[in-house]
Amino acid sequence: MLSLTLLGCLFFIFGLVSWVNSILVPYFKVACELTSGVQTYLVTFAFYIAYLVMTVPASYLLRRVGYKRGTLIGLWIMAAGALLFWPAALTRTYGMFLTALFTIGTALAILQSVANPFVTIIGPHESAAKRISVMGICNKFAGIIAPLLFAALVIRPEDRQIMQMAESGLLTGSALETALDEMIRGVIVPYVSLAALLFLFGILFYRSPIRDINPDRDNRTSAGENGSDRRSVWHYPYLVLGVIALFAHLGSQQISVSTIIGYAQSMGMSLDAAQVFPSYTLACILVGYLSGVILIPRRITQQQSLVICTILGLLLSVLVLVLPEKASIWSLVLLGIPNSLIYAGIWPLAIRGLGRFTSIGSSLLVMALCGNAVLSLLYGLMTDHMSLQASYWLLLPCFAYMVFYALYGYRIEKW
Repeated sequence: MLSLTLLGCLFFIFGLVSWVNSILVPYFKVACELTSGVQTYLVTFAFYIAYLVMTVPASYLLRRVGYKRGTLIGLWIMAAGALLFWPAALTRTYGMFLTALFTIGTALAILQSVANPFVTIIGPHESAAKRISVMGICNKFAGIIAPLLFAALVIRPEDRQIMQMAESGLLTGSALETALDEMIRGVIVPYVSLAALLFLFGILFYRSPIRDINPDRDNRTSAGENGSDRRSVWHYPYLVLGVIALFAHLGSQQISVSTIIGYAQSMGMSLDAAQVFPSYTLACILVGYLSGVILIPRRITQQQSLVICTILGLLLSVLVLVLPEKASIWSLVLLGIPNSLIYAGIWPLAIRGLGRFTSIGSSLLVMALCGNAVLSLLYGLMTDHMSLQASYWLLLPCFAYMVFYALYGYRIEKW
């Protein structure tokens, strides 16, 4: 129970630092005086591109120091990233904020690579799915409260007034600079406190009774399902296609959460009213996740669930585009329900039967989290040339490809 509690805290941290980006986007837009959609969504890009750049180095680190010590290092790197918010706020330097977010993303690239194996080994194999479900609930619960917690701790009532006056042009010149300097310093205390907690939790986790593991060693002698003639991980089409599907899923999910505040504000809503929408979306994800725990595999299989969720996601994406704005935003919120089970559906289909390539296959799937960065930045670029609602057409090819993988792509054994 102690091990499960510590891992639950770890997954809670994942959700806390990941989903707060949805409110950092409009906050930095005002505080750092950003003028384009591309600049604004560099917040998401800097955070998630670390998964693409740092996952392979992270795998070498874990192979060298072990998974338990790797978790300690990952938490301390995350603490260092949180501390960078201090000088970034004092100088109001957007580039330094992006560096801090990239550092936190690097830490998550390490921690994501170790979390699921730890969940698997702390108890009986036959109950592993139940433990993973509990971890998912911890992650999504953190995602629900993260934007609300950030708004409560960082955005004071006077800060909301400053943001409204800055956006309306009532503050200019030195008065604007002074107000923005004061506003952005609100991030210092929460992030320094977070850094201290991460540092201490790293020590607590390292000294916990959770035993170390080495998946590379455990899988080295297994060639995998029908794998005797496969000399590399690229000889598994269903894995490669699954990585692309996961890229599309994670990117489209990030768009639906991180852009919804800006979309609500474009309809004339205040930041106070708009900032609750990411929590609504994540609440839908949590509802879908709990439904999956109840229904799978008693009522439907994992693959059937994936088909249903991808088709439902495609239909809701169409509604986001064709409905009036105030109705379409609720279609965007409801995307959380199908998005909740797509990740859990793709991963086991893509990773099955890899044998000695299981570790590198897992790394490739973790790297797919860079979809959060690439597709969010692409959405930001599109908003510079068309309306926010029209830019959501980017969701259509993502869900169309996921439907293909759920129906056919996962069955392709040879190129």
